[in-house]
Amino acid sequence: MIKIFDQGAFLVNGTELVDEKDQGKLKQMTGVVPSKEEAAKNTIAYSILEAHNTSGNMEKLQIKFDKLTSHDITFVGIIQTARASGIEKFPVPYVLTNCHNSLCAVGGTINEDDHMFGLTAAKKYGGMYVPPHQAVIHQFAREMLAGGGKMILGSDSHTRYGALGTMAMGEGGPELVKQLLSRTYDINMPGVVGIYLKGKPALGVGPQDVALAIIGAVFESGYVNNKVMEFVGPGVDNLSADFRIGVDVMTTETTCLSSIWKTDQVIKDFYDVHQRVDEYKELNPGDVTYYDGIVEVDLDKVKPMIAMPFHPSNVYTIDEVNANLSDVLAEVEKRALVSLDGAVDYSLQDKIRDGKLYVDQGIIAGCAGGGYENICEASNILKGASIGADEFTLSVYPASTPIYMELVKNGAVASLMETGAIVKTAFCGPCFGAGDTPANNAFSIRHSTRNFPNREGSKLQNGQISSVALMDARSIAATAANKGYLTAATDVDYNADVPKYYFDKTIYENRVFDSKGVADPSVEVQFGPNIKDWPAMSPLPENMLLKVVSEIHDPVTTTDELIPSGETSSYRSNPLGLAEFTLSRKDPAYVGLAKEIQKGQKAIEDGKCPVEAVEELKPVMDVIRGQFSEVGEGNLGIGSTIFAVKPGDGSAREQAASCQKVLGGWANIANEYATKRYRSNLINWGMVPFTIANGELPFKNHDFVFIPKIREAIETKKTEIQAFVVGDTMKEITLMLGELTDDEREIILKGCLINYYREGK
Repeated sequence: MIKIFDQGAFLVNGTELVDEKDQGKLKQMTGVVPSKEEAAKNTIAYSILEAHNTSGNMEKLQIKFDKLTSHDITFVGIIQTARASGIEKFPVPYVLTNCHNSLCAVGGTINEDDHMFGLTAAKKYGGMYVPPHQAVIHQFAREMLAGGGKMILGSDSHTRYGALGTMAMGEGGPELVKQLLSRTYDINMPGVVGIYLKGKPALGVGPQDVALAIIGAVFESGYVNNKVMEFVGPGVDNLSADFRIGVDVMTTETTCLSSIWKTDQVIKDFYDVHQRVDEYKELNPGDVTYYDGIVEVDLDKVKPMIAMPFHPSNVYTIDEVNANLSDVLAEVEKRALVSLDGAVDYSLQDKIRDGKLYVDQGIIAGCAGGGYENICEASNILKGASIGADEFTLSVYPASTPIYMELVKNGAVASLMETGAIVKTAFCGPCFGAGDTPANNAFSIRHSTRNFPNREGSKLQNGQISSVALMDARSIAATAANKGYLTAATDVDYNADVPKYYFDKTIYENRVFDSKGVADPSVEVQFGPNIKDWPAMSPLPENMLLKVVSEIHDPVTTTDELIPSGETSSYRSNPLGLAEFTLSRKDPAYVGLAKEIQKGQKAIEDGKCPVEAVEELKPVMDVIRGQFSEVGEGNLGIGSTIFAVKPGDGSAREQAASCQKVLGGWANIANEYATKRYRSNLINWGMVPFTIANGELPFKNHDFVFIPKIREAIETKKTEIQAFVVGDTMKEITLMLGELTDDEREIILKGCLINYYREGK
């Protein structure tokens, strides 16, 4: 099904792979043996990055994007930061969608206040505003923004439009602020991994099945981490546009940087249907192209897959689960002991009924599942069936109103609703825990993007736990037709014919505000009482004293564990209000401990003695001054840090970092960072992204770490820094910084990106 090359390979004429060591075969086929460096320039990714790079150096990229997009969890903070930096007009097309905080009853007027902020900001600064329930962010981008050879930056991690020939990236809000202020996105030239597709999927196998198979194969090894996934090979020709899109959006869960696909008549037809055929561009790799790695996918052999709790990489075939049910569930429960820290009694064994796995809920939704073909095929599978009157429920969320309208016209909505399913409006809630929350101990199968712990409704501190598994819409429909018993769609005989799609943009013309890029300075941005400015943030001190206030040893820590999603999203426009939820489901003691040590920094900023504000600092400072007598008033910063093995998997939400910062966080310490975007978020909020070697930690939770001359180390571009664990004595340790650009160093020195721009950079 999946073969991973242990080295790079050449792709000849877009169809045949040649191992990089097989020089003889390469010369026989091409007549030459090109260098890897030259052949790497023939990737689609290289050509797009080169066209958008402003540095003149393809090793050190400075990218300017064609378009930007955000949703209502992220755009308020982005625009507030840009306003604080003096923005007068959006310099590139910027689309504000409203697909996350769409449930306006949650939190009083909070969510709708954010929407009105977005509408008035779009008018004032020349943007586009998509009202709630019209489209999820990524479907609107596919329909109205994508373009062949273009680049789009979005403040959502699943910003992926590679199937349409658009290289898109999801990043934290500060990276969008840089673009709004006409700055650049600075990265080293990424590696490019070829995803070589061959064969054709069987009836009942959908895009989520292919995506989960790839994720399961590459995630743990980090094979594509921070690289570009480039989809090539003859198998691409056998996939519809919707199928390609469904695979592409899930590439985020591999921790890759971005994705791009070769394009053809199928994609040209997609643009034609959406009345934007001028945006189509044929994209193909060169005659001889080198890839840093290859993932070979035999589509013929892909079976219906299921990602069991609590990660998209925890992948099995549905056949495996059904054939080895007790063993698989026991393995999931074993893994859960790590993810859930033993906070709740967790078992799935009661889901076994008559030797089969019973599912409590099915969801087909959002940017991954809510596509036209997914829902049409689900409707075909369910036609004439009933989901039953027991616990099992099924909800379907079309990804945009135009899709919904077409599903109404062709009868798919009626067919679904006849079965007992409910068809709802475009909304991202089921993906991040704000809609169709399962019952305690319930097991939900979802064609959505993630199934992390602490996400879809789980509140371990309240004894609440739910389990989410990821599946394709087709197998979810087959399970629903079997009244909740786990069933692969390949076990069902059904008509896979999908009616031709007709895109009607009338609803967008009637409801979406489009300034056409014209700003109106006379418009006053409308604020609600929950929309707050960022608190003042101090520059990096000469010396730093950190208290470790959380120690996390999970193999991977997600952004949902750093700052929970779901109901907390209503407070995303209120930095201090949202910060109260930081690590609340992973380490409930964090907020109190961070606030207590923050009193020391606040005392310093008020010209007072930190030892008097925080009693536990006195013996610590006595030990430090025994070796560093000059450390004290005017040259010391006091704050907190967390340690996590590998933090930052998942969402691009900057709040995973900013919430720590407003509570006095000066740094993170990790063995490595799961994604570039989380590390960038730390930097943009003025937090130092330390790493420490794997092995036994030289400190423990609640210890103090003193870092002398931290400011000088950043200024002089040191990559390793001497630090000390402070106890009865000073124990020396080494913290590593890794590579930082000059701008990133300056941002850290100034205390955050807001300060960096406010001071005229």
